[in-house]
Amino acid sequence: MTADDPTQRARRVLEGVLGVPVTEGNRVDPLRNGCEIFPAMFDAIEKAEHTIDFLTFIYWRGEVGSHLAEVLAKKAKAGVRVRVLLDAYGARPMDPAAIDIMHDNGVVLRWFRPLNRFRPLETNHRTHRKVMIVDEAVAFTGGVGIADEWKGDARNEHEWRDTHFRFEGPVVDGLRAAFLDNWVETDPVLFDDVDRFPHQPQPGHARAQCVRGASETGWSDIATLFRTLVQLAAERVRIATAYFVPDDDLTDRLSDAVQRGVSVEVLLPGPHADKRFVQIAAEATYQRLLEIGVRIWNFQPSMLHAKVMTVDGCLANIGSANLNSRSMALDEEINVVVLDPSLVKTLDEHFDDDLERSAEIEPGRWEERSATQRAYERLATPIRRFF
Repeated sequence: MTADDPTQRARRVLEGVLGVPVTEGNRVDPLRNGCEIFPAMFDAIEKAEHTIDFLTFIYWRGEVGSHLAEVLAKKAKAGVRVRVLLDAYGARPMDPAAIDIMHDNGVVLRWFRPLNRFRPLETNHRTHRKVMIVDEAVAFTGGVGIADEWKGDARNEHEWRDTHFRFEGPVVDGLRAAFLDNWVETDPVLFDDVDRFPHQPQPGHARAQCVRGASETGWSDIATLFRTLVQLAAERVRIATAYFVPDDDLTDRLSDAVQRGVSVEVLLPGPHADKRFVQIAAEATYQRLLEIGVRIWNFQPSMLHAKVMTVDGCLANIGSANLNSRSMALDEEINVVVLDPSLVKTLDEHFDDDLERSAEIEPGRWEERSATQRAYERLATPIRRFF
Protein backbone atom coordinates (compact mmCIF):
# COMPACT_ATOMS: atom_id res chain seq x y z
CA MET A 1 0.00 0.00 0.00
CA THR A 2 1.42 3.35 -1.04
CA ALA A 3 1.62 6.35 1.23
CA ASP A 4 -0.86 8.29 -0.98
CA ASP A 5 -3.47 5.53 -0.87
CA PRO A 6 -6.72 7.29 0.23
CA THR A 7 -7.60 4.45 2.58
CA GLN A 8 -4.24 4.67 4.31
CA ARG A 9 -4.53 8.44 4.55
CA ALA A 10 -8.01 8.13 6.08
CA ARG A 11 -6.65 5.65 8.59
CA ARG A 12 -3.82 7.91 9.71
CA VAL A 13 -6.07 10.98 9.92
CA LEU A 14 -8.62 9.13 12.06
CA GLU A 15 -5.94 7.65 14.31
CA GLY A 16 -4.32 11.05 14.70
CA VAL A 17 -7.53 12.99 15.35
CA LEU A 18 -9.24 10.45 17.62
CA GLY A 19 -6.20 8.86 19.24
CA VAL A 20 -7.67 5.38 18.72
CA PRO A 21 -5.61 2.78 16.82
CA VAL A 22 -7.06 0.89 13.87
CA THR A 23 -6.97 -2.89 14.24
CA GLU A 24 -6.12 -5.35 11.45
CA GLY A 25 -7.58 -8.64 10.29
CA ASN A 26 -11.23 -8.24 11.27
CA ARG A 27 -14.24 -9.94 9.78
CA VAL A 28 -17.36 -7.77 9.50
CA ASP A 29 -20.67 -9.23 8.33
CA PRO A 30 -23.53 -6.82 7.55
CA LEU A 31 -26.99 -7.97 8.62
CA ARG A 32 -29.91 -6.29 6.90
CA ASN A 33 -33.22 -6.15 8.79
CA GLY A 34 -34.59 -8.37 11.51
CA CYS A 35 -34.87 -11.41 9.25
CA GLU A 36 -31.04 -11.54 9.21
CA ILE A 37 -30.19 -9.77 12.46
CA PHE A 38 -32.11 -11.78 15.03
CA PRO A 39 -31.20 -15.26 13.69
CA ALA A 40 -27.51 -14.30 13.76
CA MET A 41 -27.71 -12.98 17.31
CA PHE A 42 -29.71 -15.94 18.63
CA ASP A 43 -27.35 -18.38 16.91
CA ALA A 44 -24.36 -16.76 18.64
CA ILE A 45 -26.14 -16.97 22.00
CA GLU A 46 -26.98 -20.65 21.48
CA LYS A 47 -23.30 -21.38 20.78
CA ALA A 48 -22.00 -19.49 23.84
CA GLU A 49 -19.81 -21.56 26.16
CA HIS A 50 -18.37 -19.05 28.64
CA THR A 51 -19.75 -15.52 28.62
CA ILE A 52 -22.46 -13.30 27.13
CA ASP A 53 -22.44 -9.54 27.66
CA PHE A 54 -25.47 -7.67 26.33
CA LEU A 55 -26.22 -3.93 26.34
CA THR A 56 -29.11 -2.11 24.71
CA PHE A 57 -31.18 1.06 24.84
CA ILE A 58 -34.49 -0.35 23.56
CA TYR A 59 -36.00 -3.49 25.08
CA TRP A 60 -39.76 -3.47 24.58
CA ARG A 61 -42.59 -5.87 25.31
CA GLY A 62 -43.20 -8.48 22.60
CA GLU A 63 -42.17 -11.79 21.06
CA VAL A 64 -38.57 -10.78 20.34
CA GLY A 65 -37.97 -9.56 23.90
CA SER A 66 -39.59 -12.63 25.43
CA HIS A 67 -37.58 -15.00 23.26
CA LEU A 68 -34.32 -13.21 24.01
CA ALA A 69 -35.00 -13.40 27.75
CA GLU A 70 -35.67 -17.12 27.44
CA VAL A 71 -32.50 -17.96 25.51
CA LEU A 72 -30.33 -15.83 27.82
CA ALA A 73 -31.93 -17.48 30.86
CA LYS A 74 -31.31 -20.92 29.34
CA LYS A 75 -27.59 -20.18 28.84
CA ALA A 76 -27.25 -18.75 32.36
CA LYS A 77 -28.92 -21.81 33.85
CA ALA A 78 -26.46 -23.98 31.89
CA GLY A 79 -23.51 -22.20 33.53
CA VAL A 80 -22.67 -19.43 31.06
CA ARG A 81 -21.99 -16.08 32.78
CA VAL A 82 -24.65 -13.76 31.33
CA ARG A 83 -24.65 -10.03 32.04
CA VAL A 84 -27.41 -7.75 30.73
CA LEU A 85 -27.31 -3.96 30.95
CA LEU A 86 -30.45 -2.04 30.01
CA ASP A 87 -30.98 1.69 29.77
CA ALA A 88 -33.49 2.59 32.44
CA TYR A 89 -35.33 4.98 30.13
CA GLY A 90 -35.25 3.16 26.81
CA ALA A 91 -36.19 -0.21 28.31
CA ARG A 92 -39.12 1.06 30.41
CA PRO A 93 -41.72 -0.76 28.25
CA MET A 94 -40.06 -4.12 28.91
CA ASP A 95 -42.30 -7.00 29.99
CA PRO A 96 -41.76 -7.68 33.72
CA ALA A 97 -42.06 -11.41 32.97
CA ALA A 98 -38.92 -11.18 30.83
CA ILE A 99 -37.06 -9.58 33.73
CA ASP A 100 -38.27 -12.28 36.09
CA ILE A 101 -37.18 -15.17 33.89
CA MET A 102 -33.69 -13.73 33.60
CA HIS A 103 -33.39 -13.01 37.32
CA ASP A 104 -34.72 -16.44 38.27
CA ASN A 105 -32.18 -18.27 36.12
CA GLY A 106 -29.01 -16.44 37.11
CA VAL A 107 -28.71 -13.65 34.55
CA VAL A 108 -26.96 -10.65 36.14
CA LEU A 109 -29.20 -7.76 35.08
CA ARG A 110 -28.43 -4.10 35.76
CA TRP A 111 -30.17 -0.83 34.89
CA PHE A 112 -28.19 2.10 33.51
CA ARG A 113 -28.97 5.38 35.28
CA PRO A 114 -32.32 4.58 36.89
CA LEU A 115 -34.70 7.51 36.68
CA ASN A 116 -34.45 9.64 39.83
CA ARG A 117 -36.28 12.89 40.42
CA PHE A 118 -33.42 14.03 42.63
CA ARG A 119 -30.96 13.69 39.73
CA PRO A 120 -32.94 15.16 36.84
CA LEU A 121 -29.91 15.94 34.69
CA GLU A 122 -29.04 12.25 34.43
CA THR A 123 -32.36 11.61 32.70
CA ASN A 124 -31.14 13.47 29.63
CA HIS A 125 -27.95 11.40 29.32
CA ARG A 126 -28.65 7.80 28.36
CA THR A 127 -26.69 4.88 26.97
CA HIS A 128 -27.81 4.48 23.38
CA ARG A 129 -25.21 1.76 22.74
CA LYS A 130 -26.30 -1.60 21.35
CA VAL A 131 -23.63 -4.23 21.95
CA MET A 132 -23.49 -7.98 22.41
CA ILE A 133 -20.26 -9.92 22.98
CA VAL A 134 -20.22 -13.73 23.11
CA ASP A 135 -17.27 -15.69 24.52
CA GLU A 136 -15.09 -12.60 23.99
CA ALA A 137 -14.83 -13.75 20.36
CA VAL A 138 -17.94 -12.59 18.50
CA ALA A 139 -19.58 -9.19 18.82
CA PHE A 140 -22.56 -7.32 17.41
CA THR A 141 -23.43 -3.65 17.15
CA GLY A 142 -25.56 -1.42 14.97
CA GLY A 143 -29.04 0.03 15.10
CA VAL A 144 -31.36 -2.78 16.11
CA GLY A 145 -33.51 -2.63 19.23
CA ILE A 146 -35.12 -5.53 21.04
CA ALA A 147 -38.72 -5.15 19.90
CA ASP A 148 -41.15 -6.66 17.42
CA GLU A 149 -40.93 -3.51 15.28
CA TRP A 150 -37.63 -4.88 13.95
CA LYS A 151 -39.02 -8.25 12.81
CA GLY A 152 -39.25 -9.03 9.10
CA ASP A 153 -37.62 -7.47 6.04
CA ALA A 154 -38.87 -3.85 5.92
CA ARG A 155 -41.71 -4.81 3.60
CA ASN A 156 -44.31 -2.58 5.26
CA GLU A 157 -44.82 -0.10 8.08
CA HIS A 158 -44.76 -2.88 10.71
CA GLU A 159 -41.22 -4.02 9.78
CA TRP A 160 -38.56 -1.40 10.45
CA ARG A 161 -35.56 -1.00 8.15
CA ASP A 162 -32.25 -1.41 10.02
CA THR A 163 -28.70 -2.66 9.70
CA HIS A 164 -26.66 -4.48 12.33
CA PHE A 165 -23.18 -6.03 12.13
CA ARG A 166 -21.42 -9.18 13.33
CA PHE A 167 -17.70 -8.87 14.14
CA GLU A 168 -14.79 -11.21 14.72
CA GLY A 169 -11.18 -10.24 15.31
CA PRO A 170 -9.34 -7.59 17.34
CA VAL A 171 -12.21 -5.09 17.01
CA VAL A 172 -14.20 -7.28 19.41
CA ASP A 173 -12.01 -5.97 22.25
CA GLY A 174 -13.12 -2.42 21.53
CA LEU A 175 -16.79 -3.38 21.54
CA ARG A 176 -16.33 -5.27 24.79
CA ALA A 177 -14.70 -2.17 26.30
CA ALA A 178 -17.80 -0.17 25.31
CA PHE A 179 -19.93 -2.61 27.29
CA LEU A 180 -17.62 -2.50 30.31
CA ASP A 181 -17.45 1.29 30.17
CA ASN A 182 -21.18 1.42 30.94
CA TRP A 183 -21.27 -1.72 33.11
CA VAL A 184 -18.84 -0.36 35.68
CA GLU A 185 -21.26 2.46 36.42
CA THR A 186 -23.75 -0.14 37.69
CA ASP A 187 -21.51 -2.90 39.10
CA PRO A 188 -17.97 -2.70 40.53
CA VAL A 189 -17.06 -6.16 39.12
CA LEU A 190 -15.47 -5.45 35.74
CA PHE A 191 -14.22 -9.00 35.25
CA ASP A 192 -13.82 -12.24 37.17
CA ASP A 193 -12.26 -15.68 36.79
CA VAL A 194 -14.62 -16.53 33.94
CA ASP A 195 -13.17 -13.79 31.74
CA ARG A 196 -10.26 -14.97 29.62
CA PHE A 197 -9.20 -11.89 27.59
CA PRO A 198 -7.94 -14.10 24.74
CA HIS A 199 -5.57 -13.05 22.02
CA GLN A 200 -7.85 -12.20 19.13
CA PRO A 201 -7.37 -14.04 15.83
CA GLN A 202 -7.45 -12.23 12.49
CA PRO A 203 -10.15 -14.06 10.52
CA GLY A 204 -10.72 -11.34 7.93
CA HIS A 205 -9.12 -8.50 6.04
CA ALA A 206 -11.05 -5.48 7.33
CA ARG A 207 -9.33 -2.75 9.30
CA ALA A 208 -11.55 -1.35 12.04
CA GLN A 209 -11.51 1.38 14.68
CA CYS A 210 -13.89 1.56 17.67
CA VAL A 211 -15.00 5.05 18.65
CA ARG A 212 -16.89 5.61 21.89
CA GLY A 213 -19.06 8.64 22.47
CA ALA A 214 -19.69 9.69 26.07
CA SER A 215 -22.43 11.98 27.38
CA GLU A 216 -20.69 15.24 28.11
CA THR A 217 -20.69 18.98 27.55
CA GLY A 218 -19.50 20.00 24.11
CA TRP A 219 -18.36 17.65 21.36
CA SER A 220 -17.82 13.97 21.96
CA ASP A 221 -15.52 11.72 19.93
CA ILE A 222 -18.61 10.73 17.90
CA ALA A 223 -19.11 14.36 16.88
CA THR A 224 -15.42 14.64 16.01
CA LEU A 225 -15.70 11.44 13.98
CA PHE A 226 -18.60 12.68 11.85
CA ARG A 227 -16.91 16.01 11.20
CA THR A 228 -13.61 14.37 10.30
CA LEU A 229 -15.25 11.97 7.85
CA VAL A 230 -17.04 14.81 6.05
CA GLN A 231 -13.79 16.75 5.85
CA LEU A 232 -11.94 13.68 4.53
CA ALA A 233 -14.42 13.00 1.72
CA ALA A 234 -13.13 13.59 -1.78
CA GLU A 235 -15.86 12.05 -3.95
CA ARG A 236 -18.99 10.88 -2.17
CA VAL A 237 -20.66 10.78 1.25
CA ARG A 238 -23.74 8.63 1.75
CA ILE A 239 -25.68 8.83 5.03
CA ALA A 240 -28.60 6.69 6.17
CA THR A 241 -29.82 7.68 9.62
CA ALA A 242 -32.97 7.57 11.69
CA TYR A 243 -32.58 11.02 13.23
CA PHE A 244 -30.84 13.77 11.29
CA VAL A 245 -30.56 17.17 12.94
CA PRO A 246 -27.18 18.63 11.92
CA ASP A 247 -25.95 21.70 13.76
CA ASP A 248 -24.62 24.77 11.94
CA ASP A 249 -21.03 23.57 12.09
CA LEU A 250 -21.79 20.21 10.48
CA THR A 251 -24.02 21.87 7.90
CA ASP A 252 -21.13 24.19 7.02
CA ARG A 253 -18.84 21.18 6.59
CA LEU A 254 -21.36 19.48 4.32
CA SER A 255 -21.57 22.70 2.32
CA ASP A 256 -17.78 22.86 2.02
CA ALA A 257 -17.75 19.24 0.84
CA VAL A 258 -20.30 19.92 -1.90
CA GLN A 259 -18.36 23.01 -3.00
CA ARG A 260 -15.22 20.93 -3.49
CA GLY A 261 -17.12 18.47 -5.67
CA VAL A 262 -18.26 15.84 -3.16
CA SER A 263 -21.64 14.21 -3.79
CA VAL A 264 -23.60 14.20 -0.52
CA GLU A 265 -26.64 11.92 -0.30
CA VAL A 266 -28.84 11.57 2.78
CA LEU A 267 -31.51 8.91 3.32
CA LEU A 268 -34.02 9.58 6.12
CA PRO A 269 -37.32 8.23 7.43
CA GLY A 270 -40.41 9.19 5.49
CA PRO A 271 -44.12 8.86 6.24
CA HIS A 272 -43.58 6.22 8.93
CA ALA A 273 -41.10 8.16 11.07
CA ASP A 274 -41.56 7.14 14.69
CA LYS A 275 -40.80 10.59 16.13
CA ARG A 276 -42.50 13.27 14.09
CA PHE A 277 -41.17 16.11 16.25
CA VAL A 278 -37.59 15.02 15.49
CA GLN A 279 -38.44 14.73 11.80
CA ILE A 280 -39.73 18.32 11.85
CA ALA A 281 -36.46 19.45 13.45
CA ALA A 282 -34.67 17.73 10.56
CA GLU A 283 -36.98 19.34 8.01
CA ALA A 284 -36.04 22.74 9.40
CA THR A 285 -32.57 22.13 7.92
CA TYR A 286 -33.75 20.90 4.50
CA GLN A 287 -33.95 24.31 2.81
CA ARG A 288 -30.32 25.19 3.39
CA LEU A 289 -29.09 21.68 2.66
CA LEU A 290 -30.97 21.53 -0.63
CA GLU A 291 -29.71 24.99 -1.57
CA ILE A 292 -26.09 23.93 -1.11
CA GLY A 293 -26.60 20.80 -3.21
CA VAL A 294 -27.19 18.00 -0.69
CA ARG A 295 -29.64 15.40 -2.01
CA ILE A 296 -32.24 14.08 0.45
CA TRP A 297 -34.57 11.08 0.21
CA ASN A 298 -37.37 9.83 2.47
CA PHE A 299 -37.71 6.04 2.83
CA GLN A 300 -41.31 5.10 2.09
CA PRO A 301 -42.21 1.51 3.16
CA SER A 302 -41.42 1.68 6.89
CA MET A 303 -39.48 3.43 9.63
CA LEU A 304 -35.81 3.73 8.63
CA HIS A 305 -33.68 3.12 11.73
CA ALA A 306 -30.28 2.32 10.18
CA LYS A 307 -27.12 4.27 11.08
CA VAL A 308 -24.72 3.82 8.17
CA MET A 309 -22.34 6.29 6.55
CA THR A 310 -19.99 5.49 3.66
CA VAL A 311 -17.22 7.68 2.29
CA ASP A 312 -15.54 7.49 -1.12
CA GLY A 313 -16.33 3.80 -1.60
CA CYS A 314 -13.63 2.72 0.85
CA LEU A 315 -14.76 3.57 4.38
CA ALA A 316 -17.88 2.83 6.44
CA ASN A 317 -18.97 4.44 9.71
CA ILE A 318 -21.42 2.09 11.45
CA GLY A 319 -22.85 1.64 14.93
CA SER A 320 -25.43 3.14 17.27
CA ALA A 321 -25.03 6.89 16.65
CA ASN A 322 -27.45 9.00 14.67
CA LEU A 323 -26.46 12.29 13.11
CA ASN A 324 -28.09 14.49 15.73
CA SER A 325 -27.24 16.31 18.94
CA ARG A 326 -28.34 13.45 21.18
CA SER A 327 -25.81 11.08 19.66
CA MET A 328 -23.04 13.63 19.32
CA ALA A 329 -23.20 15.19 22.79
CA LEU A 330 -25.88 13.85 25.11
CA ASP A 331 -25.83 10.04 24.94
CA GLU A 332 -23.32 7.21 25.26
CA GLU A 333 -22.67 5.73 21.80
CA ILE A 334 -20.42 3.23 20.07
CA ASN A 335 -19.40 3.41 16.40
CA VAL A 336 -16.98 1.39 14.33
CA VAL A 337 -15.08 2.80 11.37
CA VAL A 338 -14.36 0.01 8.89
CA LEU A 339 -11.78 0.45 6.14
CA ASP A 340 -12.89 -2.25 3.72
CA PRO A 341 -13.96 -1.49 0.13
CA SER A 342 -15.83 -4.80 -0.18
CA LEU A 343 -18.01 -4.03 2.85
CA VAL A 344 -18.58 -0.48 1.61
CA LYS A 345 -19.61 -1.85 -1.78
CA THR A 346 -22.25 -4.02 -0.10
CA LEU A 347 -23.52 -1.13 2.02
CA ASP A 348 -23.67 1.15 -1.02
CA GLU A 349 -25.70 -1.52 -2.81
CA HIS A 350 -28.08 -1.59 0.16
CA PHE A 351 -28.31 2.19 -0.07
CA ASP A 352 -29.15 1.98 -3.77
CA ASP A 353 -31.82 -0.63 -3.05
CA ASP A 354 -33.34 1.65 -0.42
CA LEU A 355 -33.36 4.60 -2.82
CA GLU A 356 -35.53 2.54 -5.16
CA ARG A 357 -38.17 2.62 -2.42
CA SER A 358 -37.65 6.25 -1.45
CA ALA A 359 -38.91 9.65 -2.58
CA GLU A 360 -36.41 12.42 -3.26
CA ILE A 361 -37.05 15.86 -1.82
CA GLU A 362 -37.04 18.14 -4.84
CA PRO A 363 -35.69 21.64 -4.08
CA GLY A 364 -38.36 23.45 -6.09
CA ARG A 365 -41.23 21.55 -4.56
CA TRP A 366 -39.82 21.95 -1.05
CA GLU A 367 -39.83 25.73 -1.47
CA GLU A 368 -43.60 25.47 -2.05
CA ARG A 369 -44.29 23.66 1.25
CA SER A 370 -47.24 24.88 3.28
CA ALA A 371 -47.31 27.72 5.76
CA THR A 372 -48.21 25.24 8.49
CA GLN A 373 -45.10 23.17 7.76
CA ARG A 374 -42.94 26.31 7.86
CA ALA A 375 -44.47 27.29 11.20
CA TYR A 376 -43.65 23.87 12.68
CA GLU A 377 -40.06 24.25 11.46
CA ARG A 378 -39.72 27.65 13.11
CA LEU A 379 -40.98 26.20 16.38
CA ALA A 380 -38.50 23.31 16.20
CA THR A 381 -35.43 25.35 15.28
CA PRO A 382 -34.66 26.87 18.73
CA ILE A 383 -34.80 23.48 20.47
CA ARG A 384 -33.25 21.22 17.82
CA ARG A 385 -30.04 20.93 19.87
CA PHE A 386 -31.99 18.72 22.30
CA PHE A 387 -32.98 16.23 19.58
